[in-house]
Amino acid sequence: MASSAEAARPVALTRAIPAWAYLTGIVVVSAGLRYWFGRWMTAPWIMVDELVYSELAKSVAATGQFLIRDQPSGSYGFVYPLVIAPAWRVFGSVPSAYAAAKAIDSVVMSLAAVPAYFLARRVLSQWLSLAAALLSVAVPSMVYTGTLMTENAFYPIFLAAALVLVLMLERPTWQRQLLVLGIALVAFATRAQAVALFPAILIAPLLLGWRGLARFRVLYGTVAGVAVVAIVGEALRGRSPLAVLGAYQTTSHEHYHAGEVAKWALWHLAGLDLYLGVIPFAAFLVLCLEWRRLDGPQRAFMAGTGMLALWLWLEVSAFASIPTVQRIEERNLFYVAPFFLIALLLWIRLGAPRRLPWAVVVALGSGALVAAIPFVRFIGITATSDTFALLPWWKLQEGVITLHQVRPVATACALAAGVLFLLVPRRWALVLPLLVLVYFAAEQRPIESRTTLASRGALFQGIRSVRPDWIDHAVGRSADVAAIWTGKPDVHVIWENEFFNRSVGPVYDTGAPIPGGLPSTAVTIDPRTGLVRAGGKLVRHRYALGDSSLELNGKVVASDSALGVSLYRLGGPLRSMTTVTGLYPNDTWSGRRVVYMRHVCNGGSVVATVLGDPTLFTAPQRVTGNGRAHLVPPGKPVALTVPLQGCRAVFTVSPTRVPGHGDPRPLGIHFLGFKYVP
Repeated sequence: MASSAEAARPVALTRAIPAWAYLTGIVVVSAGLRYWFGRWMTAPWIMVDELVYSELAKSVAATGQFLIRDQPSGSYGFVYPLVIAPAWRVFGSVPSAYAAAKAIDSVVMSLAAVPAYFLARRVLSQWLSLAAALLSVAVPSMVYTGTLMTENAFYPIFLAAALVLVLMLERPTWQRQLLVLGIALVAFATRAQAVALFPAILIAPLLLGWRGLARFRVLYGTVAGVAVVAIVGEALRGRSPLAVLGAYQTTSHEHYHAGEVAKWALWHLAGLDLYLGVIPFAAFLVLCLEWRRLDGPQRAFMAGTGMLALWLWLEVSAFASIPTVQRIEERNLFYVAPFFLIALLLWIRLGAPRRLPWAVVVALGSGALVAAIPFVRFIGITATSDTFALLPWWKLQEGVITLHQVRPVATACALAAGVLFLLVPRRWALVLPLLVLVYFAAEQRPIESRTTLASRGALFQGIRSVRPDWIDHAVGRSADVAAIWTGKPDVHVIWENEFFNRSVGPVYDTGAPIPGGLPSTAVTIDPRTGLVRAGGKLVRHRYALGDSSLELNGKVVASDSALGVSLYRLGGPLRSMTTVTGLYPNDTWSGRRVVYMRHVCNGGSVVATVLGDPTLFTAPQRVTGNGRAHLVPPGKPVALTVPLQGCRAVFTVSPTRVPGHGDPRPLGIHFLGFKYVP
C-alpha cells in the first residue's frame, strides 16, 4: 500500500502543476535552445532579406521612420522591424545588436507554442495539447531564429490567426468576426503572403453549411466595405489596387499557367509531406474522410485549418511557378505544420480510425507522394534557405548514397512510415507523434550544419581579415561613409559591411546597379579628372569605402587587406584616381585587353595582382603589360609590376577561352586588384 501511494505521489504532483507552467517551460526551453544554436550563425546570409529588415530596424530605432539607405520604404511589412528594433536601440555596437535581435527572434518564434496549445485545446485534452505545443516548436524551420527574417514573427501570428478563425467558426459573435479580420491584417503587415488568409477566412464558414451563413454577416459586410475603400483609395492615388501588396505586387504582373502551377502544387504538397514525416500528413487526410463522424469543434478545427493550409499551398505554388523563383518554397509553407501535428493527435484521441480501403489508399499514397519530388533538381544551394527537408538528404548523398539514389531511398522510407501509420496497434498509437519528434530532432544537425556554413561563407565573402564592425571602429558609428559599388568584388563586400557598420550610408553604382534591388545612386566618373558626379552634381562625403579597382582621393584609414577593400578619408569631392576598363561587369574576369589609367601621376608603376583559373587553363598564360611579358601559372596569385606610360598600363592576356555552359564570354584572367606605386 505504501509503495503504491509513493508511486502515485509524483503523478499527482505532475497533475497539480498548471498547464500554463508547462507551456511557459516549453517556450523558455525552446527560446534558450534556439538562441544557443543561433549563436553559430555569425552573419546574415539570406540576402538581401536580412539586410532589409536590419536596415528598417536600425532606422526605426534611430529616427522612428522606416528607411532603407536613408530612403523611405513602405513596401515591406513593418511588424517585424518593430519587433527587433529594440536591439538596435539598446546596443550601439551592431554585432551586439545582431546577437540581441537573434535572442528576440528565439523568444518570439518560440511563442508559437502558445497559440498552438490553445488551438489544440479546441479538440484535445490538456496533455495532448501540450504535446502539440512542443511539436510546434520542434519543427525544423525553427532554425530561422538565427536569421533576421519575418518568419520569426509571422509563425506565431499565423497560428494566432488560425486559433481565432476556429473560435469564430465555433461561435461567430461579431467580436470574433472582427477579431479574425484584425489579426489577419496584423499578419499581412508582417508578411504580405498573409493575403492568402482572407479567402480562407471567407470560405471556411461555407464548409459548415449554408444555413448558418447569416451569422457571419459582420464578417462579409466588413470585408466588402474595406475592399471598396481600398480600391477607391488606391484609384484616387492613381495606383492599382494590387499596390497594397507592397514589394510583392510584382508577382501580380506575372503570367501564370495552369499546367505549371499544377506541377508546382504537386511538388509543394510532396515537399510538405516529406517535411512532416508522412504520418501527420496521412492523419490529416484520414480526418478529412471522417468528416461526418466529427463533432462541432472538430469540424470547426478541420474547416479553419484546412482552408488556411489549402490557400497558402495554392499561393505558394503559384509563386514558385514564376520563372525567377522555380524552387520548392517550404519556407513559405511550413506555418501550416502544426495543423497536421494536431490532426495526428486528434486522430489518436478518436481511436486511430482506419476504415478500409480508404486508409490503405491514404497511408500508401502519402508515402508514395514523396516520389514526386525531383530531388536531383532541387538539392543544391537554394535549398539551404528555402527547403530544409532536403538538407538531410543532401548530407546523406555526400557520403552514403548517390544523388540519383535519393529519390528511391526517400520514397522507401516514406512508404515505411505510411505502413507504420496503417499497422500500428491503437494502444501504441502515441508512439507515432514521438517518432515524428525524433524525426525532427534527427534533421536538426544537418540543417544546422548547412545553414551555419552558409552564414560563415557569407561573412567570408564580405569581411575577411578584420572585425565585422571595423569601419565603425575606425571612424565612429555616426561618421558619413559612402559605399562605392564597382561590380568587381563579391556583392557581399557591400552587404556585410553595410549590415555590421552603422556609419555606412548611401551606396553609389559606378556601373550596373548593385544586385538586390535596394536604393542606390548611379554615378559617372569624368574620364579626364576622375571626379564622381551623381545627377550632374559632385559627390561629397567625409569617408568612402571602395575596392582596389577604384583608388580614391584621400588617405586610407583602415582596410580589409584580404579582400582589397579600403576605407578612405577623402580630401575633397569624391574622385577616382584610376579607371580600369576591360573587366566584365560585376566580375574580376578580364577579356583579352585591360587598360589601367591613373588620372594624376608623375610617372611610377602599377602592381596588378592576377590569378589564372585552373578549371579553364592547365598551362601558364602570357600577360603582357606595356610590352613586358609575364607567364602566370594557373591557380596561384601573381603580382605584376608594370611601369606606367603616360599614366597608363595596357595589359593583354593570351590565351582566352569561352567556358560554355551558357557563358559566351571569352575569358582571360582574374585581375584581383591594382596598386599604384609613385
